[in-house]
Amino acid sequence: MAATTTKLKTIGSYAAIGDSFTEGVGDPGPGDSFLGWADRLAVLLADQRDEHDFRYANLAVRGKLLDQIVADQVPRAKALAPDLVTFCAGGNDIIRPGSDPDDVAERFEAAVADLTGAVGRVMITTGFDTRGVPVLKHLRGKVATYSAHVRAIADRYDCPVLDLWSLKSVQDRRAWDADRLHLSPEGHTRVALRAAQVLGLEVPADPDQPWPQLRPRGSVDVTRDNIQWAREYLVPWIGRRLRGESSGDHVEAKRPDLLPL
Repeated sequence: MAATTTKLKTIGSYAAIGDSFTEGVGDPGPGDSFLGWADRLAVLLADQRDEHDFRYANLAVRGKLLDQIVADQVPRAKALAPDLVTFCAGGNDIIRPGSDPDDVAERFEAAVADLTGAVGRVMITTGFDTRGVPVLKHLRGKVATYSAHVRAIADRYDCPVLDLWSLKSVQDRRAWDADRLHLSPEGHTRVALRAAQVLGLEVPADPDQPWPQLRPRGSVDVTRDNIQWAREYLVPWIGRRLRGESSGDHVEAKRPDLLPL
């Protein structure tokens, strides 16, 4: 099914704000950095302009909660005043026990209202349908509630929506990193293509293109993978939570200024 598009004039500058999803965790780049869907979208946008006539900033930092993003990244994005801001936040709040998606959405809307008065256009992002993500499937109802709020907020502020819930291709396990919390390089690529479609760009590939068929996996393979995942990713994640640590502690934004791409 084709994505609904919002036609925009050619975008000359773009700032991405958010958490690990927008920083690009799961999509390794040069050195210890990450690429990710926002970087890939920036390349697609730059291709619409003359050489060196496009500027891009990525302010996202892994592990950040909504209020931290609003306090640290939103003012910077307003100061940069780009043609486009992508704003994806609230996911780390939603996965916390006892969190209220209605409350998170109310705070998210206040930030959207603040941003839309200062930048050219704000694209906001729904959550993924997590029914196929083992570590997150029990949160599907909360994610759906938050995503419904995001769509309503988009209507009120005339924001294009990157609807990840409807992107069926990222429900395949190959779209996810080994940690089962972040997208793989191919998953990030598909999100970037969908984002470009929403902005009215022609894209070089269909983000919902079916994956090649996989051989069936036996119960022994699944059990072995689950044990390895728990040892390598779940136990350290729980340990950080118990110690009150975040994966984003001491991490700086990888591209804090609007620089030519």
